[in-house]
Amino acid sequence: MKIAIAGSIGRDLIMTFPGEFTDSFVAGSLDKVSLSFLVDTLDIRRGGIGGNITFGMGVLGLNPILIASVGHDWADYDAWLKRHGVNTEHVRISKTLYTASYMVTSDRTLNQMASFFPGAMSEAREIELGPIVEKVGGLDLLMISPDDPEAMLRHSQTARTLGIDIAADPSQQLARLDGEDIKTLITGAKYLFLNEYELALTLQKTGWSDQELFDQVKIRVITLGENGVRVEEHGKETIVVGCAVERNKVDPTGIGDAFRSGFLSGLSWGFDHERCAQIGSMMATFCLEAVGPQEYRFNEGEFMARFAESYGESAAAQVRTKIQPILIG
Repeated sequence: MKIAIAGSIGRDLIMTFPGEFTDSFVAGSLDKVSLSFLVDTLDIRRGGIGGNITFGMGVLGLNPILIASVGHDWADYDAWLKRHGVNTEHVRISKTLYTASYMVTSDRTLNQMASFFPGAMSEAREIELGPIVEKVGGLDLLMISPDDPEAMLRHSQTARTLGIDIAADPSQQLARLDGEDIKTLITGAKYLFLNEYELALTLQKTGWSDQELFDQVKIRVITLGENGVRVEEHGKETIVVGCAVERNKVDPTGIGDAFRSGFLSGLSWGFDHERCAQIGSMMATFCLEAVGPQEYRFNEGEFMARFAESYGESAAAQVRTKIQPILIG
C-alpha cells in the first residue's frame, strides 16, 4: 500500500510549566486573558505533523512519501528523515523563508498551549499534487494533515479528481478553518482522524450533528486521551482499543502524530482496524515517554515485548510477521 502524507514540517520549541494553567484562569474574565508563564525547561526538536507521521512510519520500516514545503534551513532535517526511511524527494524548498516553528508549553497535568508560525509552510499551496502522484506511480492513500489551509483544500480536491482515497486529519488547523472549508476537507474521505475536543469543535463549526459528520466519511478514528481510541465504521461494530502500557509520562507533544504513524503502518501491512489502532497506541506511548515528537527509540525486541504486554501474545505474533524490518530509531 503506497501512502503519502501531506503536512507541516517545523521546529518544535517545547517548554514545561510546573503548575497548572487553569490555576491562572479567572472566572468571569476569560474574555480578557493576559497571561505569562515562567517555564522550567526549553527543548528544540524536529517536528511538524507531516514530519512526525512519516518519521514514525519510517521507524517501523516503511517508506512513506512526504509532501511538504520547507525552508532553506532544511538540510539536516532532510538527512534525518531520509536516514529513517522517509521519501523526501517531493518536498518543496523555499528560496526565501525558514521552516515553520511550533511553540508549545505543557503544564504538569499535560495540558498544552501552543502557537504556530507557518514560515515556508505558507508556500505549500504552490505544490502540485498531480505530478507527484504520476512520478511515484500512483497512491493508495493520501493523508491530508494540518498544513497551509489553501494547500489542504487543493490537495483534497486534486485527490478526489484523481480517485485517491483520502485520510482527513484537520486537527490543529480546525481553529483556523471555517465551517465550509472543514466540510470540504472531510466530505467523502475514507478516514477521518480527530480527538474528542476536535470532534466537538468540528461539530460546532460545521453545524453538523454527530451522525451527519459520521455520514460524510467511511471510517472515523477518534482518539480518547487516556481512554484509548474509538474506531467507527458504517455497518460494523465500534472498536475501542485501550492505551498501551506506559512506563512514565514525559511529554505529550506529537503523540497524536505517533498514533497516526502506527495506524497507517498497520493499514499498509493489511491489518484490520483493531490491530492498526493497537500499533498506533503503542507508538503514541513510546512518544509520550520522550521529550519531542521524534525522540523515541526502540528496537524490534523492545517494541514487540511492550506490544505483547499491552495487547497479548496472539496480537503480537501477528504484528511480528510484518515488523521485522524495523529500524532502530
